[in-house]
Amino acid sequence: MQDLGRLEGPVLVFGGPYSNLQATQAVLQEARAQGIAGHNLICTGDVVAYCGQPAETVAVVRESGAIVVAGNCEIQLASGAVDCGCGFEEGTICDLLSAGWYGYAAQQVDEAARAWMGGLPDIVCFELAGQRVAVIHGGVTDVARFLWETSPEAAFAEEIAALTDKVGAVDVVLAGHCGIPFERQIGAVRWINAGVIGMPPHDGGQATRYAVFDGKTVTFHTLCYDTAQAFQKMQKAGLTQGYHDGLVSGYWPSEDVLPEDLRVPLSVRLSSSRASG
Repeated sequence: MQDLGRLEGPVLVFGGPYSNLQATQAVLQEARAQGIAGHNLICTGDVVAYCGQPAETVAVVRESGAIVVAGNCEIQLASGAVDCGCGFEEGTICDLLSAGWYGYAAQQVDEAARAWMGGLPDIVCFELAGQRVAVIHGGVTDVARFLWETSPEAAFAEEIAALTDKVGAVDVVLAGHCGIPFERQIGAVRWINAGVIGMPPHDGGQATRYAVFDGKTVTFHTLCYDTAQAFQKMQKAGLTQGYHDGLVSGYWPSEDVLPEDLRVPLSVRLSSSRASG
């Protein structure tokens, strides 16, 4: 656990750069435009994943001075594991697709990057505007736990209890991993997921998401970036199993991981793909 102490001013929170260098550069430009830097720039993990420039994305994030929480991808790459650790069911499309991008990422990141990943905290805490805030990746009981806006309240309560056991009471949880931004009130605790910048939130648009939190109010922002270049970099890297099309269509290549109530009818996704093509 890393404690940042008391922060002043808003924090910009972003998740899942996902080896998408163009989106990462865009969100850092947004931070500069808003005068947000250093400890007030927070990443919820998974710097490396689906897209075509893992090494470059790690370098840019490190150079930015952003505070980064370890995602499952960082933990797995640092340990030399053979998969991303998302816990996809064996044989699902998500499981099969992950082998391609994870293998590529493992080849691209060097030992210095792995050592940096291995030193990242699993939880970051700070105080902002009188609120005690904790930053995690997916969950505390499982770093790769998927918690959605529609997940049972009991699932959030379980994670909050586990978090409290580790760091004491908190007022706010900032999380990532699931890829879709939301805010929920769970008892006395606000759970805020900033979404991710490396892949659209399965909504049919190319823009991704980040959040700005001032201790009281959270605002979710759309992030526009050079999608065409990110797409081309994935093609050049041979990462053409489906996530490259997701950058353009705005829909993930598989809905295996999504709960039923967040899935999009196939007819809608196909119509969007034809329109974008």
